[in-house]
Amino acid sequence: MTEVHAVTTRMQRESGILYHFRDHLPLTDRTPMLSLHEGGTPLVHAPRLAAWVGVPELYLKYEGLNPTGSFKDRGMVLAVARAVEDGARAVLCASTGNTAASAAAYAAHAGIRSIVLLPAGRVAAGKLAQAVIYGADVVTVDGSFDHALALALNASRKFDLALVNSVNPARIEGQTTAAYEICDALGDAPPVLALPVGNGGNITAYWLGFRRALEHGRATRLPRILGVQAEGAAPFVHGAPVEHPDTVATAIRIGRPATWEPAIRAAQDSGGAFRAVSDEAILEAYRAIAAHEGIFCEPASAASVAGLRAAVRAGAIDAAQQCVCILTGSGLKDPDTAVANVEIGAPIDMNDVEYIGRLI
Repeated sequence: MTEVHAVTTRMQRESGILYHFRDHLPLTDRTPMLSLHEGGTPLVHAPRLAAWVGVPELYLKYEGLNPTGSFKDRGMVLAVARAVEDGARAVLCASTGNTAASAAAYAAHAGIRSIVLLPAGRVAAGKLAQAVIYGADVVTVDGSFDHALALALNASRKFDLALVNSVNPARIEGQTTAAYEICDALGDAPPVLALPVGNGGNITAYWLGFRRALEHGRATRLPRILGVQAEGAAPFVHGAPVEHPDTVATAIRIGRPATWEPAIRAAQDSGGAFRAVSDEAILEAYRAIAAHEGIFCEPASAASVAGLRAAVRAGAIDAAQQCVCILTGSGLKDPDTAVANVEIGAPIDMNDVEYIGRLI
């Protein structure tokens, strides 16, 4: 083994959440220490966006810098590692796109097959491209995400496949690590945390992570959690499933969340709540995050900022508090939304320097 190879191997082995949070995760001596260098995402101070939202101090936990561009990698690395440990021949998931991309990537890294079920015609191109290039068996389902998940549940039982949706406990465990990172960066848990909610797994994981951070001395308090949904896909807000969910925020376009009761408890026990925001508000926040802070997130991510702004304006959140918003995925997941209805002018003459001057 060359010196460079040895250093590279050590860096790979000592990266990622399985290594850095091994004392807080359900690992055994047989769990393969998989890593694509997930976790360790930045907590970005966002003063200009804070003024737009109406709070004195705002931080953005940008999960779009995980290996496949979303927070799903935190839970998926553990779910796939446990699947390999248990001798699974393949992993299976239903997805609106991000879970599929993550499952396919980690399955490829582990050397096992992945099968992903996607609602036909309702997955952003960037996410579909990832699942395809990572080598997944991509199956489109004539129905919604909820139909795809029901099919995945049935198939996993019938064919003894490792289901890696958020109903898999390893997914939740892995996703708790983001809460530890926030506490370590701030020196405590924030008073308020806002995050997008679709299937309910992530809000469940954050609340579990913050509670454990308090138990282990990483925090001295617990945050109030605001779970934000799109108006067209807001089962937690309505208290009942939505038969035909519809929103531009495709990552949270879910009508029958798989993680229902734990998500409800997370909001209630934290003293928080669920709030629905319009697609217009989501897209306004989506553009504001990019324009004010230079961060390109996918539309679903912007729901956290839109929801926090609406809650502050309604007096539901104390405007004097420090807040953290979770940006769950990269804007490159759904580039079509960014350029929709944008007109680029005709090409200018290559010597027309005065045109540039007129822009100033």
